[in-house]
Order: sequence, then C-alpha cells, then structure tokens
Amino acid sequence: QVQLVESGGGLVQAGGSLRLSCAASGRTFGNDAMGWFRQAPGKERELVAAISWSGHNTYYADSVKGRFTISRDNVKNTVYLQMNSLKPEDTAVYYCAAARRYNPNAYYTRPNEYDYWGQGTQVTVSS
Repeated sequence: QVQLVESGGGLVQAGGSLRLSCAASGRTFGNDAMGWFRQAPGKERELVAAISWSGHNTYYADSVKGRFTISRDNVKNTVYLQMNSLKPEDTAVYYCAAARRYNPNAYYTRPNEYDYWGQGTQVTVSS
C-alpha cells in the first residue's frame, strides 16, 4: 500500500509560480512511475505530467509544455511539479498518482494505469 499526500497548492496570480509536492509513504516509492493529474469543475480528470520510476523519461500535456516540470527524489520519496507562467485555465484540483508497474523507464498516461491516488490540492490562478 502507498499513501500519497499532495501539498503546495494555493491562490496565485496569472504569470506566477507554484511548486506542488507529493510525499509517498508505505511501500517502496522508487518502484512506481508517477503522474500529476488535474480536474477542473465540470471537466474530466486529465494528465498533466508523468515521470518514470528512473526519472529518465517524462511526459507533458501540450497545454503545459515549457511551463511545468515534473521531477522526483526517490530518497525523499517525493515527486514535484514546478508550475511556472500559470494561467487561469490551470485552475483545478491537482492529484498525484502512482503506477506500480516495475518498468524503470516507462511512464503512463491513462488514469486506469495508476494504482494509488492522493487526495488532491487546489490550485487557483486569478487573472
């Protein structure tokens, strides 16, 4: 079992930055590919960024490329999402998720590929 706890959300003006953290506890974190998803009111949950277990491979949604960076520290059991140049359309609840697939270089893009989810953290970007 893996428990995931997100932090770092909040209210920020357009153009600002936030850094989300997701701390994992329980079983070994380093075996998990990780992802950050978001869900805005009335919209489906969408993948924002994903990172492989090794940290060598990453994926970004087109809407955040060049603005967001996903990273991980397997010693600290934490994955991060650095969000720069935030836009009002980035407003959503952000969730981290873990995929236990034992493939060190794979990342995953579909919600049903993830086994564990955090409770989410609200990000609100004002115009």
